[in-house]
Amino acid sequence: MPLFSNKGYLFLLPYIIILLWHDYKYRTTREAFFFKTSFFAIIITFFSFIFTDWLANEMKYFIGRIRPCISMPEVRLLAGCTDSFSMPSNHSANAFAILTTLCYFTRKQVPIWATFYLFVLAFFVTISRVYVGVHYPMDLLAGASVGFLVSIFVISLVKYTLLNKKMNIYKGFFIFILFALSIFRIYYISNGPLDLSSDEAHYWEWSRRLDLSYYSKGPMIAYLIYAGTSIFGDNVFGIRLMAVLFSILSSLFLYKLIKSMYDDEPSAVFGSLIFQVIPLFTPFGIIFSIDSPFIFFWILSLYLFWSVIVKSESSSFLKNSSLSDFLSNNKVWIILGIVIGMGLLTKYTMSFFILCCFLFLLFSDKRFLLKTLKPYLAVFIAFLIFSPVIIWNIQNDWVTLRHTAGHAGITEGFRISLKNFGAFLGSQIGVITPIIFFMAFYSLFKSDKPNLQHRFLFFFCIPVIAFFILKSLQGKVQANWAMHGYITAIIAFTIYYLNPEHRILKNWKPIFIKSLLIAGIMIAFMVTALTHYPSLINIPAKLDPTSRLRGWDKLGNEVGKIYYSLLKKGDVIIFSDSYQVSSQLAFYVKGNPVTYCINLGRRMNQYDLWEDINSYIERNKNKKIFNAIFVKIGNIELPSELAKMADSYEKKILTVYDKKNNILRQYTIFICYNFKGIETPKPITF
Repeated sequence: MPLFSNKGYLFLLPYIIILLWHDYKYRTTREAFFFKTSFFAIIITFFSFIFTDWLANEMKYFIGRIRPCISMPEVRLLAGCTDSFSMPSNHSANAFAILTTLCYFTRKQVPIWATFYLFVLAFFVTISRVYVGVHYPMDLLAGASVGFLVSIFVISLVKYTLLNKKMNIYKGFFIFILFALSIFRIYYISNGPLDLSSDEAHYWEWSRRLDLSYYSKGPMIAYLIYAGTSIFGDNVFGIRLMAVLFSILSSLFLYKLIKSMYDDEPSAVFGSLIFQVIPLFTPFGIIFSIDSPFIFFWILSLYLFWSVIVKSESSSFLKNSSLSDFLSNNKVWIILGIVIGMGLLTKYTMSFFILCCFLFLLFSDKRFLLKTLKPYLAVFIAFLIFSPVIIWNIQNDWVTLRHTAGHAGITEGFRISLKNFGAFLGSQIGVITPIIFFMAFYSLFKSDKPNLQHRFLFFFCIPVIAFFILKSLQGKVQANWAMHGYITAIIAFTIYYLNPEHRILKNWKPIFIKSLLIAGIMIAFMVTALTHYPSLINIPAKLDPTSRLRGWDKLGNEVGKIYYSLLKKGDVIIFSDSYQVSSQLAFYVKGNPVTYCINLGRRMNQYDLWEDINSYIERNKNKKIFNAIFVKIGNIELPSELAKMADSYEKKILTVYDKKNNILRQYTIFICYNFKGIETPKPITF
């Protein structure tokens, strides 16, 4: 029984060997290989296994049944007893998911005794969990039911998409991949190694204090996080589920855009799926920063704008005789304005869309639209939607404008930095991957068909990229700042190399072009896979970008223990001098207490616009004892201005390690007893 429980997957190998022998013995044409061999069945079975494992694990925490090896000391334990919950059994669920899915798709390829063997294997793997002492019998029944029902759902999905003769095979493949990708991302969010990024935690802080706008960004990200956490709670899943949703919607509208531009189903599917594997975009399918909704609003605006210009004819804007006719004839322009406005509420670089529209219209045969009021109507509506940000800035001394100027390096004056230029250019090649980067830009400049479609792709890409390249000569530019410019570059990459009608390398052999395409996509996929699982090649913490998203929960747990022990003696204030640390503490300390961020020489942030420590102490002056917890990254000493504001203090060092015992970072936690508050100057930099 321990063998079935711990190594049951080994008994699956004889069945796989039988399938492979059948493929070899009855091998068919290459065109039919994917859908008529065990390779297809194994891929779908693996997807069913992942889906089942995630769902069963989530159900465990919802039901919360304690394992018998924990609640019953007299259990004879023959396997490891984890501290996870008991119902349903993941072993049982996974075994029956694999059994059902594999049997269905291989039922015509193996003899009946092989199918019976698979059932016996699933049965023994399931009941072994009772014999080794880690599950109750009902856990097994519940697990088997979950596995069976999930596999039935997956089989139905495959039949509706990939095996549906009434549906275009490309569209069916597209729907299935998007669904499978969404399930994987939800699984990864729930079980993956990444805590919230500091920006995510900070935006979550904004969502607890809804406003017209915020110090550095518009309010859209706060509203979306508020919606997610209102439904699913203040947890990582509640915040990041929105990232999954917006990434899938982005692919759907990118598909619709390519389809409407070129009426080419394979290219539309191919391009919208490439979007999901390029390293620049894939993190925002899991991490919910402003870039997730922003890139969706950009793609949706592209789709709406293309839809309206291809149908536009030279005519008078004011010919409508009634308001209903006016709204009906210009509804797409109105919707476009609303979407652009929502994009501006998300990220201010959405303003590039207006510039790109102007340049495209100016240099195309649709320039007559510039003589009508239609595009200006869309711009007016966009700025009407954006007006809350302007109102908020009027009320707050234009701090967003000051921050943007400081963040962009405008206040530092003009200077040339070849180092920043090289770093930005290198980052672009890296996040797009070299083959896709060079092939996409080659297609944009080399095309011998400067038609309406090509001008559209060119003017919604090159002005954006060119601006940030020039900006990098003056100051530092982050790798993701120009990301919206690459959407039409992806379309160019897809169309000009995949579609024979538009292919620009007509003198090149198709096999060479296909090899380049496959190599480019494989490089992008491998880089994306490593960003999800960097432990695969054991990247040092200093070189691993995901290390910044690990270790925060451990800090929250440690500070939480100190916080609740101090609460027994009086009120407790948690603060740092970094908005990143303050935000992470607010999220990961149990109970989500209010945290503060003091100024010890930093630039301004959103915490400076909220209530500070002194105001809180003054408002609660009837409370006699205030203790405080001050946290900083690194091993430091307590700043003198803080030391003199407490009767005494205690210093603790917390070192956080990853699963391979590599140091992620150190934190210094100061416990300040009888803290009297601290007056710090308002930041003078933005």
